[in-house]
Amino acid sequence: MKGNFDQFQRFEKQIVLKKIGFSGQKKIFSANVLIVGLGGLGCPLLTYLAASGVGKIGIVDFDKVEISNLNRQVLFCSSDIGKLKVKQAKKAINKINRKIKIITYNQKITQQNIDKILNNFDIICDGTDNYKTRYLINDYCLKNKKILITSAISKFDGHLMKFDFKKKGPCYRCFMPSPPSLENNCQMEGIFSPVAGIMGSLQANEVLKSILNSKDKLNNQILIFDALKTDFRKSKISINPKCINKC
Repeated sequence: MKGNFDQFQRFEKQIVLKKIGFSGQKKIFSANVLIVGLGGLGCPLLTYLAASGVGKIGIVDFDKVEISNLNRQVLFCSSDIGKLKVKQAKKAINKINRKIKIITYNQKITQQNIDKILNNFDIICDGTDNYKTRYLINDYCLKNKKILITSAISKFDGHLMKFDFKKKGPCYRCFMPSPPSLENNCQMEGIFSPVAGIMGSLQANEVLKSILNSKDKLNNQILIFDALKTDFRKSKISINPKCINKC
């Protein structure tokens, strides 16, 4: 997305920040980000990236909007029920900023299509709700030296991790070598809706910091949020010598 006077007026509150300025805003305009999953995380994440001026955003989801989504998936409304999430999300974002290029993928990430979808994006955001897809995205990003920002939510809790695979370090499999016996997701365990908004916004925060090459990064750490205690804590993720990816 090219910057002009009108666009810079729109983003003046970001431009006045010393750590962003005109040069930083131009980086945001030129950035490309892929969001996998338009659920409780993907909706606020997409909204804030679009509002901040990220020039090219890919969105991946194969689902249609359901009534049970509406308590936390804030891009959608009752009239969207039964319609494709990617199409309705694009319509909603166009109302925020029509200058942004939104590329939609109405499909599920698989071994067969992952390269075609992820290849043209520098930063990958994982907001999926199953471990098979998370491992698939992690392994691809590691192999192709992408930046991966992944988040998950359940009940009253959320966590966020960032891996910059351009550098030596751990991966998601180092943190979780094998999936638990039961899938932990919103469908199974429920979700407190503000947790989705908080964690999706924090995911957007990490994306923008990565675009701006901020020194204050979450690289190779996990940020854990407890909504009941309103408590944040961070913990380092180390390379697991038994990781199958041989990080």
